Amino acid sequence: MRKITEVLRLKAAGMSNRDIAASVGTGKTTVYEYLVRAEAAGLSWPLPEGLDEAALEAKLFPPPSGELAARRPVPEWREVHRELKRGHHVTLRLLWLEWREDHPEGWGYSQFCLHYQRWLGIQDVVMRLAYAAGERMFVDFSGDRATYTDPTTGESVAAEVFVAVLGASGMLYAEATRGQDLGSWVGAHVHAWSAYGGVAEVTVPDNLKAGVTKACWYDPELNPSYAELARHFDTVVLPTRTAHPKDKAAVEAGVLSVERWVLAPLRNRRFFSLTELNAAIATQVAWLNGRAFRGEVTSRRELFEELEAKALKPLPTERFELAVWKKVTVNIDYHVEFDGRYYSVPYQLVRQRLDLRATATTIEVLNGGRRVASHAREHGRRRYVTNPDHMPASHRAHLEWTPSRLIAWAGTISPATATLVERVLATRAHPEHGYRACLGLMGLARRYGNERTGAACARALAVGAISYTSVKSILAEGLDRIPLPTPATAPPPSEHENLRGADYWAEEA
Repeated sequence: MRKITEVLRLKAAGMSNRDIAASVGTGKTTVYEYLVRAEAAGLSWPLPEGLDEAALEAKLFPPPSGELAARRPVPEWREVHRELKRGHHVTLRLLWLEWREDHPEGWGYSQFCLHYQRWLGIQDVVMRLAYAAGERMFVDFSGDRATYTDPTTGESVAAEVFVAVLGASGMLYAEATRGQDLGSWVGAHVHAWSAYGGVAEVTVPDNLKAGVTKACWYDPELNPSYAELARHFDTVVLPTRTAHPKDKAAVEAGVLSVERWVLAPLRNRRFFSLTELNAAIATQVAWLNGRAFRGEVTSRRELFEELEAKALKPLPTERFELAVWKKVTVNIDYHVEFDGRYYSVPYQLVRQRLDLRATATTIEVLNGGRRVASHAREHGRRRYVTNPDHMPASHRAHLEWTPSRLIAWAGTISPATATLVERVLATRAHPEHGYRACLGLMGLARRYGNERTGAACARALAVGAISYTSVKSILAEGLDRIPLPTPATAPPPSEHENLRGADYWAEEA
C-alpha cells in the first residue's frame, strides 16, 4: 500500500520533500511523484470525505490508456526465456537493452524484470529451468517401478526406472533397469548420453550409494567406478545436498512427468522381458518429449534441437567398460583375492595395501596409481592365477616360507601334522598356494597347543579331510580328544550247511 495520504498530510504541514521521504520511509523522487500526481488530479490536504486509500490510488494512478499501452508493448517472454538459455553471458539486462533499442517507450529495467518474473511464475515447472544449454543433466530413479513377467516362471518382476533430464530443454530419457546396483546405474548413464548424442558439462545425481560413497555438499566422495565414468565422458559430478529436494527440482519434475505420462499409461500392458518393457517406455518418452508444454506451443524436443543438442560435449570415441574397484592386502603368498580367486603381484609387495580394478575381462592391481600387475580375469574353475615373473627367484627373498621349512615346522608338532602339510602342499598347483593353509595351522597350534593340533591332524588324515578348515572344525568341536577307533577285523564266516567254501566248487570241477 502506497503511503500517499501521509505524504499529502506532511506536505500540508510545511515539511520538505526530503523530510517527508525520511518520515514515511520512501525515496524523494517517489514523494515528488505523489505530489505532482495529486496536483494533476486536483487533490490536496485535507482529502474529501469518503475517499479511501484505494480510491485515492486509483485517481493518482489511473490504468494506462489504449494509446499509452500501444506505446509500451509487452515483450515476447518466450523469446526472452529462450535467449537466456543460450549461454552464461546472456543476461536479462542485455536482453532489456536490446529490447529498448526497438521500443524506446517500453518499460524500464526494473519493470522489465518484474513482468518477466510474473510471466515465469505461471509457466510449467520444466519451462522455469534457468540453466544454460548443455550445462546440466539431472539423474535419479523414479519412486514408481515398472513390472514385467518372467516367461519361464510366470512371476511378476519389479524393475527400477532411471530418469535423466537436461537442464535447459527438459529433454527426458527413461529406462527400466534390474535394480539400483552399480552396473545398472552406470549403464543407464551411458545409454542416456547415447540417446542425447552428447554429454552435459555437469551431471547432478542424488546421493545414491551406487554413485556417492560419502554424501557431503562441500566434499562428496564418489564411488570409484562412478568417478571413472565421469572422467571417461568428461563430465563433472555434483551430487545434491541430502534432504534438499529443491537442489534437484528439474529431475523431480521429470520423474513426475515420467510417472504420469509414461509408466501410468503402461500399467495395464503385460511385458515378458526387460527389453520389451524398455521398447514401450522409449515410445512413450518420445511422445512425451514431442508434446508441447502446458499452455505453450514449444515441446522439449524442439527446445533440445534448437538450443541444447549443439551445446552438448561430443561422446568419447572409445567404449566405456565398467570396472569394480576394491582395496586389497597382499598375502604372504603374494596373491590378492577378488571374487573367490587369487591373482599374483610382485612378491616385494607382500602385506601392502593396494587397489584392485576389475572389469569383465581384466584384473589390474595398482600401487599409488601405478599398475603393478595385470591378469586376464578367471571365470572358470581355476582359483589361482600366477605370473611366474612375480615369484621370488629361487625363493631367495622368500626363503622363510619355503615348503621344506613349513614341513620341518610341522614335524615339530607331530608326524601327522607333517604328513598333513605335505598333502596340503601337494594338492595345490604350486606349493606356495598352500601357504595360507599352513599359516592357518600355525595359528591353530598357538591357540590350542601342539598336542591337540597333532591329534586333530591325525584325525583329519584318518577321515581323508585334508584341509585347514577340517582341522579347525575338529579342534572347535573337541573331536581331537576322542581316541581314534581301532580298525576292526572281519569276523570269521558262520558255520551253516548252505554256506559252501572254495573247496566245494573245486571238488565238483
